[in-house]
Amino acid sequence: MQKPPVKEAIDWQDIHRRIDQLSNAIDGNWQADPAHVHTTLNRRARELAVPLHNATAAEQVMELLEFSLANERYGIGSAFVREVCPLTQFTPVPCTPSFVLGIINVRGEIISVVDIRKFFALPETGLPDLNKIIIVYNDAVAPGKPMLFGILADFIVEVREVAVAAIQPPSNITGIRADYLLGVTANGLAVIDAEKLLADKAVIVDENV
Repeated sequence: MQKPPVKEAIDWQDIHRRIDQLSNAIDGNWQADPAHVHTTLNRRARELAVPLHNATAAEQVMELLEFSLANERYGIGSAFVREVCPLTQFTPVPCTPSFVLGIINVRGEIISVVDIRKFFALPETGLPDLNKIIIVYNDAVAPGKPMLFGILADFIVEVREVAVAAIQPPSNITGIRADYLLGVTANGLAVIDAEKLLADKAVIVDENV
């Protein structure tokens, strides 16, 4: 019987180098070319998704973009992040849910912006900065027309790897927020289920330029 091919080991040193480059770019208001970002993040996601032939479940990791919002820490899979840009101005849209801040124009593309504090029905306390927008997307839902919107953030923390085994079900979180979280790490990082969030058409505002 022919043995199955052994998958090549991942060059973790190269991956960490690219993570550092991405983190530095974010600190400088990352606005890379969307096509380049799409290709790079999807390649990186595929690399991280392929385990070593002798890897155990405990060794599998997720690459997350960590951000702060209303004094809480969230993470979202970098494979779903197209770009990060500053919030300079937006246009409110009448007759939309309260969690939709409005729409922004990014190089001629109209994108809706979601305030996940309101979407998750969290209490609004203090004076948040809300000066960054994380544009998330998923082109697997509808080929040729990816689901796409922006998420408000106070600031970007870093791009990091988290062990999949360290993400535990959010047992102490209830309500709608629990429905859209993959889990929470021991140090309090809430990991958003980006695929489920992007599949919710309620957060999309369909507007034309």
